[in-house]
Amino acid sequence: MELSLTPAAEKFVRRMVRFSSAGESGGFRLTVSAGGCSGLASEFTVESAPQPGDAVVEVNGVKLFLPAESRLLLQGATIDFADTPTNSGLTFVTPNSPSCACSSSSSSGVSSIDISGIGHGHKH
Repeated sequence: MELSLTPAAEKFVRRMVRFSSAGESGGFRLTVSAGGCSGLASEFTVESAPQPGDAVVEVNGVKLFLPAESRLLLQGATIDFADTPTNSGLTFVTPNSPSCACSSSSSSGVSSIDISGIGHGHKH
């Protein structure tokens, strides 16, 4: 499968797996489905092992657990990660993205996952 991670996305995925309780065999399970104005809707979890039907795709030593639909939608995609004051999350740039007629801050072919609900830092 052809899939690439930018250095920022690779760092994010490695941190998520490292700070989880998934252990050495753990991986980043990414579920992508068609939907939303930008063409993709996404969710992720960190799992200790792939679920039935998942393929294990390694990119630069990062283990991704991808269900069948995710593999189809992410073929040839580049996964990036943005962490700015106004936007934080994974972004997908796919070669064959559907065009979008509605207004959106994302350009056509780009989809984001908002991670603002995930705790950043430590509680004091």
